[in-house]
Amino acid sequence: MTLHARTRRFHATAYDPFRPQRSAPTARAEALTTCCGATAWVNTLNAQFPFDSIPALYEAADRIWYSLSEADWREAFTHHPKIGDVKALKEKFASTATWAAGEQGAVKQASPDTLEALAAGNEAYERKFGYIFIVCATGKSADEMLALLQARLPHEPGQEIRVAMGEQAKITRLRLEKLLA
Repeated sequence: MTLHARTRRFHATAYDPFRPQRSAPTARAEALTTCCGATAWVNTLNAQFPFDSIPALYEAADRIWYSLSEADWREAFTHHPKIGDVKALKEKFASTATWAAGEQGAVKQASPDTLEALAAGNEAYERKFGYIFIVCATGKSADEMLALLQARLPHEPGQEIRVAMGEQAKITRLRLEKLLA
């Protein structure tokens, strides 16, 4: 269904993807947390429900995300497994494992050398920046993600937090779209 069709349905039927939880903001917050793990983002967006349209929800989600602090962005990053870390994906991130597995699906076809390089790159990245490498992995091969990681390692911390924040915004949008589908 196209965004235009979903928007018409939203208006025509007073569609609310969270209708069953309308009287239970806690359940809605749990659903939003699967999209973005920043508590401030979840709480602020949750407090603004209901929305007039899906685009209005997306606009609010973006506006809130870009207004958050670096600490909030870093909190969101902690809700992701490292790229290529299949074990953590299954264990620690069970609530978003299906989405994350789809997002990182290309890692399954990666060569052992690429997986080793991703693991080493992830460690170097986390040591330098203090958080895991965040990339919107959807549609990217393991080699592409490795190249992005290597290209971003030389960044200064102030530059890299902005890049990571932008990648998280892409992930959040994709997950909101899946939640509303």
